[in-house]
Amino acid sequence: MNVRLYVWQRLTAAVMAPLVLLHVAVILYATRSGMTAADVLARTRGSLAWAACYGTFVAAAAIHAAIGVRNVLTEWSPLNERDAGRFAVGFGFLLLVLGLRAVAAVVLP
Repeated sequence: MNVRLYVWQRLTAAVMAPLVLLHVAVILYATRSGMTAADVLARTRGSLAWAACYGTFVAAAAIHAAIGVRNVLTEWSPLNERDAGRFAVGFGFLLLVLGLRAVAAVVLP
């Protein structure tokens, strides 16, 4: 495995871990407080902080997943490293676009 990709995957995991915990804490708070989806959206609309938080998570998740998919494909499929890498980049880009669309839906006014 490429050492640089190994380091990137570990760094993105380190970025995602606290953001996942924050997300779970927010979900627990919202559900225990009886908040509806409309209540949550009312609080997140126009928030640069939530946009930065979830945007960072989406970028880290896209990179992390793409590296993982590349590794799985190179180990378990007949694809060579170059083709597995190309597929993984496309997959990561798709995750990034879809994730950023979701962030925009939650935070844009």
